[in-house]
Amino acid sequence: SIIRAKRCASTAPAIPKPQSLYNNQVVGVGSGSTIVYAVDRLAERVRQEKLNIVCVPTSFQARQLILQHGLTLSDLDRHPELDVAIDGADEVDAALTLIKGGGGCLTQEKIVAGCAKHFIVIADFRKDSSVLGQQWKKGVPIEVIPMAYVPVSRTIAKRFGGEAVLRMAISKAGPVVTDNSNFILDWKFEHTHNWKEVNIAIKMIPGVVETGLFVGMAERVYFGMEDGNVGVRDPPVN
Repeated sequence: SIIRAKRCASTAPAIPKPQSLYNNQVVGVGSGSTIVYAVDRLAERVRQEKLNIVCVPTSFQARQLILQHGLTLSDLDRHPELDVAIDGADEVDAALTLIKGGGGCLTQEKIVAGCAKHFIVIADFRKDSSVLGQQWKKGVPIEVIPMAYVPVSRTIAKRFGGEAVLRMAISKAGPVVTDNSNFILDWKFEHTHNWKEVNIAIKMIPGVVETGLFVGMAERVYFGMEDGNVGVRDPPVN
């Protein structure tokens, strides 16, 4: 398997550990709290086994993590095809559809995942749901061009129900601004949808850059459990 269980302190769930990495691989490094632990383990293996691993980040946070751990930093200009991308998720349903973008990096995360031969997700047990919205109550993040946030939010609510709310910053006045200098709407949907169709439809609205719906992208999800074990979920067999 890509990762192996590592027992953590009693105050935190188990964090899966990168295991099947090989020399001379190019690895996409995702964003978020779980990825901090994953990069720790990756750097540990690189040091112990003297691996030559090149890392492509999905955000400024991921870039800083790579540099802080002394890993080799690259980008999609130099490495447009990745061997594997490892990222977290805000929620995972039974079909491995993901909600991502709680940290605001959804566009870069989706680009990097789309460039990888294998996209692996690691998350703790609190992100596991049978349907989207069961655990994650903050809605689907949608990155938008700033001038379009009002018409886009109105269109989404009219066509799909619920409410698309502009995400406001906590430590500054005004909205959250992404690494791409855009705004984020959080669409608080009212019921389960055909996520593939909805994802395509929302992306066709003028002003939408990307959605936090990752449909049919993850090939496996590893859940770190409270007891130190790791749960594994593969896509359903059609």
